[in-house]
Amino acid sequence: MSVKKICLLTNDVETTSIWFNCLRDETGLKVLQEGMPLLLDIYSKYNIKSTFYFTGYIAKLYPQIVKIILKRGHEVASHGLSHKKEHGFDQMSYKQQVHHLRESKMILEDISGKEVIGFRAPALRVNEDTGKALIESGYLIDSSIASQRFDWFMSFGGRKKLKWLSSPRLPYRTSSESLFKKGNSPIIEVPLSATLLPYLGTTMRIFPLLTRLQHRLLNLENSINHKPIVFDIHPNELIDESNETRSISRRSDQLFAYLFQDLIRAQLKVKNLGHKALDLYDREIKYFMQKNYQFITVREYVENTFNGSQGNRSV
Repeated sequence: MSVKKICLLTNDVETTSIWFNCLRDETGLKVLQEGMPLLLDIYSKYNIKSTFYFTGYIAKLYPQIVKIILKRGHEVASHGLSHKKEHGFDQMSYKQQVHHLRESKMILEDISGKEVIGFRAPALRVNEDTGKALIESGYLIDSSIASQRFDWFMSFGGRKKLKWLSSPRLPYRTSSESLFKKGNSPIIEVPLSATLLPYLGTTMRIFPLLTRLQHRLLNLENSINHKPIVFDIHPNELIDESNETRSISRRSDQLFAYLFQDLIRAQLKVKNLGHKALDLYDREIKYFMQKNYQFITVREYVENTFNGSQGNRSV
């Protein structure tokens, strides 16, 4: 099946508190009880099938957070084992990456009873070993590359992310040596949408007017080359923790990194959280609904587009 107008709405599920700029189990519970129900309700409202990338940590802490999406027909995928800064896939060894990938896969499969073949790296941080580690760990699909996104110094791993600027824009089979390049490995890369600025919940909340221009540009591109729209949102964007006294956790020892990656970024990222974010997301969905896009999971897209051929395995 070949469908030209595809919108892939994807979700990264973790215990990150945007308000406190740190990982908190209490935030994970609010994600389960408040953020996820809102997200699932909006998907049910529009009859949308989506892909959820869970960290192994939140899945093990609150298994129900995985189970609640299964009844709605959504896809379970991996967001690594941990979202800690020191566990970025751009700095872990090959052996560590394989361990994290296998552990996360096992946790999610034990809870869901379904094979997990999709992965997205926490903070989209990968290195030259990540593709090989994915193959070794039994994954078939990656969505960690944001082609033509420019992060400059506002996110961790920014220098390695410069490779995004030259990465293929359309989904592609990766090189066994690098997720940033085309090749003949079993891994299919489904890049997140970007127009220098990333097309995701954070940008939507901070720059809602720019996001309107952005979705029009992405729709225009689709009319030319049929590139799928790939949006990323976090259910923790739909919760509000502002009733708690705020202190911004420092995650970097370097002054420059702390100033831009923690302090300034943390101030920007709290804009339009909670129900305001939900209203903005509803607007984005309506735009692509009106343009007659089909909303499916990342796995379904790969099956339809790459004919189920993944090296020696079928999706």
